[in-house]
Amino acid sequence: MRMEIDIDKLVEEFERGSRVAVARLITLIENDSDSAQVVLDRIFSRTQKAYRIGFTGPPGAGKSTLVYRLSKYYRALDKTIGIIAVDPTSPFSGGALLGDRIRMQELTSDPGVFVRSLASRGSLGGISRCTDDVADLLDAFGKDLILIETVGVGQSELEIAEKAHTVVVILVPESGDSIQAMKAGLMEIGDIFVMNKADHSSAEVAAREIEDTLRLKDTSEGDWRPRVVLTSAIENRGVEELATAIEEHREYLLTAGVLEKKRRKNLYSRVRENILERLEERFLNSELVAGILKKRMEDVYALKVSPYRVARELEQYLKIDI
Repeated sequence: MRMEIDIDKLVEEFERGSRVAVARLITLIENDSDSAQVVLDRIFSRTQKAYRIGFTGPPGAGKSTLVYRLSKYYRALDKTIGIIAVDPTSPFSGGALLGDRIRMQELTSDPGVFVRSLASRGSLGGISRCTDDVADLLDAFGKDLILIETVGVGQSELEIAEKAHTVVVILVPESGDSIQAMKAGLMEIGDIFVMNKADHSSAEVAAREIEDTLRLKDTSEGDWRPRVVLTSAIENRGVEELATAIEEHREYLLTAGVLEKKRRKNLYSRVRENILERLEERFLNSELVAGILKKRMEDVYALKVSPYRVARELEQYLKIDI
């Protein structure tokens, strides 16, 4: 028998600073329940205060270790941290965790840090669909900084650019990531580039390749030119330099008025995304549309009619006057 959730009590515990309440609310959000929508409505006015930093890059680049080191650095400055780590499969509490993420567990005993791993659940961009909502929850919980680590596959670099104020792209020299970055579009969204494993013999050469490419980047829309930082997450080197670069970017966004533009763009994108999801669900779940679609798909399979024709035929059932 399913137990009813007392949302009012849960939100009260959340407002009193209960970490257990935060964890339970995140689970509601992950399950996409109606209760989660109620909670998010109630806490939304207290969001948009935390600074959000995204970390992306290929698997094995040391993202988790660097996030861990950076978190320790910020905690020494008395900053409170929320960490959202998007895993390929399972939540933080179980399943197939990435090996170097285990050290994240060391942070869970710190009351100033809240760590949560979210399953990407097949998201093409390596970003969980509920990442924004969980970030809002941690924001309303009073965290100063929210660190979002992606799976590092597919179009994750594009999605993280919409969710984070500063995007840190983490690369390593031995896998040719500097060349791959130029091809994958990372140059377009990275605010800071980290060449990790600085002890590698070709690290400095790879970093210079990135810098040479960045010099060709069009900065006509702003004065910010992405920084390149050498780090060694394992040896805890270059972390302070990375934190300094992040702060420089934050100051730029504030003084140039770009931070507010980013905030507005993100919120508009989220409203649009929710509208499209709701419309799609209601439209395709309609008995009339589902019946017609099933019948017409047989004609598509038989190559008697194109998919575009079927879509145009079904459009009349949207019943929206514009």
